[in-house]
Amino acid sequence: MDPIQGKAAGAAPVPLSVLDLVTVGKGRTATQAIRTGVDIARLAERRGFHRYWVAEHHSMPGVASSSPAVLLAHLAAHTDRIRLGSGGVMLPNHAPLVIAEQFGTLEAMAPGRVDLGLGRAPGTDGATAAALRRSERLREGADEFPQQLAELTRFLDDDFPDGHPYARIHAVPGPVQGPAGRPPIWLLGSSGFSARLAGTLGLPFAFAHHFSAQNTIPALDLYRETFRPSAVLDAPYALIGVAALAADEEREARRQVLTGALSMVRLRTGRPGLVPTPEEAEAYEFSPLEREFVDGWLNNIIMGTADEVRSGLDDLQKRTGADELMITANAHGGDARLRSYELIADAYGLPGPEVLPV
Repeated sequence: MDPIQGKAAGAAPVPLSVLDLVTVGKGRTATQAIRTGVDIARLAERRGFHRYWVAEHHSMPGVASSSPAVLLAHLAAHTDRIRLGSGGVMLPNHAPLVIAEQFGTLEAMAPGRVDLGLGRAPGTDGATAAALRRSERLREGADEFPQQLAELTRFLDDDFPDGHPYARIHAVPGPVQGPAGRPPIWLLGSSGFSARLAGTLGLPFAFAHHFSAQNTIPALDLYRETFRPSAVLDAPYALIGVAALAADEEREARRQVLTGALSMVRLRTGRPGLVPTPEEAEAYEFSPLEREFVDGWLNNIIMGTADEVRSGLDDLQKRTGADELMITANAHGGDARLRSYELIADAYGLPGPEVLPV
């Protein structure tokens, strides 16, 4: 069971966690990106971050996280204590039974430390979503999310009522094999829909502040207003995803995050590719419209030295009342991302390499 409302480690006001897109930089390979993901997860475990999540994306050459369950199985084999999860699995892309089987298997691999975060967007463009869903599933999508969620929950709990068409179907591994428990469900969102649904169902909620900052406070307010206590939670628990990158010098931090900004420009204009190098991003001549987009994008990233990033994170937590901050550090190379998490851990006084959490 996740001690969801436990105390933060070190001097952090709330638990700090990691969201990794397993980005692939230009001149690098998916193999290298996944190895970096393992390094980040192990660093996060060593330094006292609470959880490490990966996000489902498709048809994006610069993001190697198209299959969260496969990645999480690999990460489970290389870690011992940190919570691992999806931030998230896009439920409309999959049959609920398949997700229940995948995450039941993960729970069997790493008992008590798997989270199942669910989103209702496809995590890609329309054509790729159609390729994922096929045949009759083309008619299903975000509008059917509550029904899909209810079906997935029943598979996870193995409690379809007598007479239901699925009453004799069991997600294995799962409760049918004993009291092993099952991964806690989180709802993810960037608007009010999932906020309201999470509140109504009494589930923990994760908001994508890192790409929808203007909706953060309204969505969190809606979640708290609609929250009903449940068997899962007595009170609301809201996590927000935050784009943040720390470096030894402020200029270097900005140089690194510019690579992610250029990646987003190319993605939004139908030209997705590998994450460019800092040199390529600095030399790129942005059009006036692109520059306006980039300036807005960078304004939503907390960047700078370790102390500057800590100050920005603390301010954001106070403004939003978030119960947990999940930091995503997007840059071309793994070294910059690893250094960022080390610096942030140092700034908060999180455990060092020889001071492991119990």
